[in-house]
Amino acid sequence: MHGYFETYLSVVVLFLLGGLIVGGGLLANRSLRPHRPTPEKLTTYECGVDPVGEGWAQSYVRYYVFAYLYVIFAVDAVFLFPWSTVFSARGYGSVTLGEMFVFLAFIAAGLAYAWKKGVLGWV
Repeated sequence: MHGYFETYLSVVVLFLLGGLIVGGGLLANRSLRPHRPTPEKLTTYECGVDPVGEGWAQSYVRYYVFAYLYVIFAVDAVFLFPWSTVFSARGYGSVTLGEMFVFLAFIAAGLAYAWKKGVLGWV
């Protein structure tokens, strides 16, 4: 049991050392940088355009749906690569093929639902 806690001690020491390095870098940055705030520097930056109006802006939910659809298909692609390596292994072919058909059925159902709701229309 004595050697068990020594491994955790080395991890804690490494985390502390990393924290000291990062904290030292941030402290050096703060102490060496010039600090001259002006009213122009303290205004909100909006792509070079002077800020007008309130900070509240309404955005369409459609953009979030596009992001969710992207995440779904990115997860699909991430799942396909390991599946292709396991599929070629001896004894796992039919099981992994069935799992992939179930997975693709869920993806197809989500895509059909999005299509039915008109989310995939760009206009």
